[in-house]
Amino acid sequence: MSQDRAAVRERAEAVLRRLAGEHARLREDQWRAIEALVVDRRRVLCVQRTGWGKSAVYFVATALLRERDRAAAGATPSGAPAGGGTPGDTVGPTVIVSPLLALMRNQVESAARAGIRARTINSANLDEWDEITTEIHAGTVDVLLISPERLNNPDFRDGVLPKLAATTGLLVVDEAHCVSDWGHDFRPDYRRLRTFLGNLPTGTPVLATTATANARVTADVAEQLGTELTVESGSGSAGGSAGQRADVLVLRGSLDRESLRLGVLDLPSPAHRLAWLADHLDRLPGSGIVYTLTVAAAGEAAEFLRSRGYPVAAYTGQSDDADRRAAEQDLLDNKIKALIATSALGMGFDKPDLGFVVHLGAPPSPIAYYQQVGRAGRAVEHAEVLLLPGAEDAAIWRYFASLAFPAEEQVRAVLAALHTDRPLSTQALEPLVDLRRARLELMLKVLDVDGAVRRVRGGWLATGEPWVYDEARLRRVAAARTAEQQAMREYAATPGCRMRYLRECLDDAGATDCGRCDRCAEPLFGTEVSPAALSAAETFLGRPGVEVPPKKLWPTGMDAVGVPLKGRIAPAEQALAGRAVGRLSDLGWGGRLRELVGPEAADGPVPDDVTAAVVEVLKAWARGDDPWPRRPVAVVAAGSRSRARLVGSLAERIATVGRLPLLGQLPPPASPSGAARGNSAQRVRALHDAFTVPDDLAAALAGLDGPVLLVDDLIDSGWTMTLLARALRRAGAPDVLPLALAVAG
Repeated sequence: MSQDRAAVRERAEAVLRRLAGEHARLREDQWRAIEALVVDRRRVLCVQRTGWGKSAVYFVATALLRERDRAAAGATPSGAPAGGGTPGDTVGPTVIVSPLLALMRNQVESAARAGIRARTINSANLDEWDEITTEIHAGTVDVLLISPERLNNPDFRDGVLPKLAATTGLLVVDEAHCVSDWGHDFRPDYRRLRTFLGNLPTGTPVLATTATANARVTADVAEQLGTELTVESGSGSAGGSAGQRADVLVLRGSLDRESLRLGVLDLPSPAHRLAWLADHLDRLPGSGIVYTLTVAAAGEAAEFLRSRGYPVAAYTGQSDDADRRAAEQDLLDNKIKALIATSALGMGFDKPDLGFVVHLGAPPSPIAYYQQVGRAGRAVEHAEVLLLPGAEDAAIWRYFASLAFPAEEQVRAVLAALHTDRPLSTQALEPLVDLRRARLELMLKVLDVDGAVRRVRGGWLATGEPWVYDEARLRRVAAARTAEQQAMREYAATPGCRMRYLRECLDDAGATDCGRCDRCAEPLFGTEVSPAALSAAETFLGRPGVEVPPKKLWPTGMDAVGVPLKGRIAPAEQALAGRAVGRLSDLGWGGRLRELVGPEAADGPVPDDVTAAVVEVLKAWARGDDPWPRRPVAVVAAGSRSRARLVGSLAERIATVGRLPLLGQLPPPASPSGAARGNSAQRVRALHDAFTVPDDLAAALAGLDGPVLLVDDLIDSGWTMTLLARALRRAGAPDVLPLALAVAG
């Protein structure tokens, strides 16, 4: 197939001008990627910094391929094949696998500017699937964006994917580092791309893009795309011809971001960090993002900044989709100063004029950090990037690390519980295995990719295929994560250039000092905070009290393990809404509470400051917007094997302050099995008959005319407190008000 490369480039430049404006010109590596895709039908991996223009590559390539397709069908207005194609050499739509709905929305709008019709198939538009599929078959869709999770949705995988793969003109894998479990944001569903790739017609071009891949991740991603690497840089022709190459062209560029000014501010406490934001947020240019490590911290920071007069919005994975969309649009329109966000906004948000990114707490990896700060400064001369690390960061890293791939015995238990001919849903599996929902689902996705299980309508099947637990690789991945955490600590403390440090973490061979960061130049921001802002932050974070909603439904599938509990918890056996001093992930009370109930905490009497906080919680509970229905008339302590002194002394002091009788302590379970951090079904299975109410306590409960205050140290899943309350209600307590020092999460 003869190709006029100069003519193709001329058309590519014309499409780019439609996309990005009359003054836009292709970068040399952009052209080399387009040439490899359109002319040579190769597979390409672009590792380029955020803002380099990776989306321009696949939109321009799409336009050229679609023009050639129309020309082959005789539909090109000029009557000539735009890309040098021949009649009959037709292609279907570009398929873009994209991780976030936010990115999809941005991409659809960008495509329209280039005259490209883009549609999406995702969980938010199920009612449009049939219509979109018809449009694809009719050839009216140029670009189809799908999430990686769609690749293993049974209906999509079996009914749409085979036909789609057979007609795909270009496959784009965006944020391709997610393919690799060495990457900072591994997503098992991305591994389904192997199946998609295997079903593509010979010579179908493939483009993978990422801004955050070191050498190891690059090699791993390229392995998923082809059989060998051809790493190139600089100018020149990509060469090759369609259908004759199995290698992957890797185009790595400089990862420097000339517009970013990096800095680190070492502040002594969460209150100081919030106070610094309150004092300096209006000095940061334009609008931006403030990242936090937890959902709770995002909510607290947003609430505090609003109280100081700033227009901000919280953005987390727990926010409603409509709220996230509204928050995104408000930031795009500069109606708010900042989004206070978790890593749910880590990828896929495109605001070229974003003026700053601040982190309240350090991500666990320099690579993840580079990914997030790359949101800023894409179309402005200067953007401020500031890290405000905290002493609590390491504890949060450890928590997320605990959610890694389970131990072999847990995996084998899941495989043993599955059938080869009768699917089990995730909910039905939970009573049979000791894994929480999110971790179980992640593990099943990995096993699906490995061929040990298969997702079908109605749940999961075992395939019966042999499967090997790759313990050595998992150990290496865990070691890599530990090394990344240490590298993040070193980034905060490095005496050298911060941008150079990040680029070297990403194996950027051309890394040099940036001349802009707070190590290379005079820092623009100091650590000073005003007394007024610090006082306000300390008061805000010092407020104790979070509501603990009661459980109202038993976990599903309990009858499968011989536990006769299902459906709604009987109202006569429910607890009322409870209270706790705070969450372990709170910016304010989180650190203090972890000292008392964390995994390394020693048992001892409740400290005076914590007792005072509990008293404040009780006062607010009695007089607040949602007060208890009746004042408690007695106190009961939950039995504890690990913190008997802490819980006992807390109950005693509450009884003394409230002038209430302390009726005693419920004995802890006879077996310690109930302490395991399993899923809800496993918790109920272990504890449903584990609590007995002594006769003397039962007699005292029978004579009460008001609620019992049930005191414990930590509410984790909430099932221990639920079953303790059930035991007390069945023994005669009129009502139960749960009270704990801390709530996990």
